[in-house]
Amino acid sequence: MAVKLSRRVVRVDTGSPDEEGCLLFADDRLVAVLVQLGFEHNSGLAGKWFLEHAFGSLEDRKQPVFEDLDAAERWVVSRLA
Repeated sequence: MAVKLSRRVVRVDTGSPDEEGCLLFADDRLVAVLVQLGFEHNSGLAGKWFLEHAFGSLEDRKQPVFEDLDAAERWVVSRLA
């Protein structure tokens, strides 16, 4: 059965200028909190999406950085499959 993903754009109180966030839901369950990295980061990271926190089977000590939200969603689907 295919996983139904949905997004909700939010502001995240990270304690840093990186506040633009996105909640990812799989079948109406929160599975990941992503934060867009701001321009105070080096030019290679600015604008990319950082996995701030993952839940359930997505929990991992590594916190990947994604080019965009579509890439983050592909990672979620691959981990849930």
